[in-house]
Amino acid sequence: MIRPASSAGCDPVARAALRVVGLGILLCGTLLATAPAESAPSPPSQASLRYTVVLADPARHLVRVELRIPPGAAEHELQLPVWNALYRIRDFAQYVNWVHRRDERGNSLPVSPLDPSRWHIAQAAGGAEIEYETFANDPGPFGAQLNGQHAFFNLAEILIYPVDLRSHPIELGFRNVPPAWKIATALPGSDEAGFRAENYDRLVDAPVEIGTFRETDFELGRGHYRVIIDADPADYDIEKIAAIDEGIVAAETSWMDDQPSGSYLFIYHFPRGRGYGGMEHADSMAIDESAHSLAEDPESLAEVTAHEFFHRWNVKRIRPQSLEPIDYSKENYSTALWFSEGVTSTVGEYGMLRAGRKNESGFRKDLAREVQEIEERPAHLTQSAEASSLGAWLEGYPYYQDPARSVSYYNKGFLVGILLDLELRKRTECRTSLREVLRWMNQNYARQNRFFPDSRGVQEAAEAVSGSGFASFFERYVAGTEELPWNDFFRVVGLELTETRVAVVDPGFTVDRPLAGPTTVLAVAPLSEAERSGLAVGDLILTVNGQPADASLRQTLEQLKPGETLNLRVSGRAGQRDLHFQAGSRERVDFELRDRGDLSEQQKACRASWLRGEPLALGEAHP
Repeated sequence: MIRPASSAGCDPVARAALRVVGLGILLCGTLLATAPAESAPSPPSQASLRYTVVLADPARHLVRVELRIPPGAAEHELQLPVWNALYRIRDFAQYVNWVHRRDERGNSLPVSPLDPSRWHIAQAAGGAEIEYETFANDPGPFGAQLNGQHAFFNLAEILIYPVDLRSHPIELGFRNVPPAWKIATALPGSDEAGFRAENYDRLVDAPVEIGTFRETDFELGRGHYRVIIDADPADYDIEKIAAIDEGIVAAETSWMDDQPSGSYLFIYHFPRGRGYGGMEHADSMAIDESAHSLAEDPESLAEVTAHEFFHRWNVKRIRPQSLEPIDYSKENYSTALWFSEGVTSTVGEYGMLRAGRKNESGFRKDLAREVQEIEERPAHLTQSAEASSLGAWLEGYPYYQDPARSVSYYNKGFLVGILLDLELRKRTECRTSLREVLRWMNQNYARQNRFFPDSRGVQEAAEAVSGSGFASFFERYVAGTEELPWNDFFRVVGLELTETRVAVVDPGFTVDRPLAGPTTVLAVAPLSEAERSGLAVGDLILTVNGQPADASLRQTLEQLKPGETLNLRVSGRAGQRDLHFQAGSRERVDFELRDRGDLSEQQKACRASWLRGEPLALGEAHP
């Protein structure tokens, strides 16, 4: 997942303000929801659940769902997930207006609430028919929305399921779809005949787009790839976007030497207002990027796409044990998000290099910015990569975003992925790399329908491909909080990290890294112009200099010059108001990756292979 802004994924990106290098992704980023794609189908003897999703009232964002439960048990507990797509309890039951049940004669039968997200039904041995209404107006790749323009559903946010029948096959249909609208999803089936899923987990890991979207496709190897876009056609070139996708698919499938068969679906939204984030699924992805951001920085879309597409392996097939089985009723804690999200960003960067969408200079600059991001957070000395992974569920709380409290598992995981790659190269004369770790895990876990044991599984893979012990590396830099000795790692590719102190803008306040929704002021510097203007902790920033305060806000603030006037529209306890003040200045340490003065031919060869994301080839000797 790639989360909006610089850390949090399913979002974009999630490492520096995509940056999958910081988003989504919106990530955010992962978010999960499936057993390995190769899992066995449900036994044919199991009767199917049948969902019909009725687009009841687009103007009022109302969806009606009909659930038919087959004959069987006399009683069932029904559950609506409390979370999905983001590592955050969102209690989707808040949107459910009513739940009804009737028998075959139309008589009302009781549905007993157990808590806001669970219900109990009895007298169901002959089957049951449930009907309910829910509100859906949460835009973006992490939500569910119905309006007059389109519908987009993360199905776990609107579909109640019988807990005891979660493994049963499912049929899904839609009704009241406007005549000009089409349906796109990775599920097998068709608009007319409906869609199918092996079980509930597989069903809700396939988002659905319904509307007048534009579509194109391409073939590559054994795969068929569909690209659909819901946006104003004036804001994008669909063939250019498909070309970006094809290049990334080619780069990452060749890197893994693997191409899952079947079709894959890219879903894009380019809203003219706020929009940012990416969400991965087993055979699809959904990405929102504002039309403004797309026009200003077209490569940011490629960054998010590269991150989300590699999730087709890492987290969806190469899956940590701590994320299984999914628990839709409470948090799913994991110590492995640094790998499942952060290292996915590492590989996404290699994918950008391999696809020709980024050069060495851009890669080095982005890498140095990632170093700067973690060095500017004092919490890198107190929170490990594993602890940061567990803290994903706290990211909705503003204080948790404070630099002294937390680091991003996207940022820390990305950097640990880079350093693990370099350490493997150093120990093997560049004959082994991070690529071999992921391929080994794909072969020994994903293809064997096994989940890997979190960080221990990654360590096991690194040791297997290198023939070397990695216990100390993982104890110090994954489970521990030791300072990362950057230049000890960069030396193998002939680089050194240098520091320069510069005067930079200081707006006088800091903001959070929202997964979704408005940007919140975390802190206001005492005696600053921001404080004098009336800006307060907890204020929501709506616009900056007339532009929406979207995921690029932090980057916008960084590009200001000391003394430049900031015009903010904010909303908070003091109401909605316009604030005007001048930005100040502070000293910042900038990092740069430079060539070492004693660069050897061996280091040059190792760097060249690193920038390809590959080890030195077997027949390729060191100069």
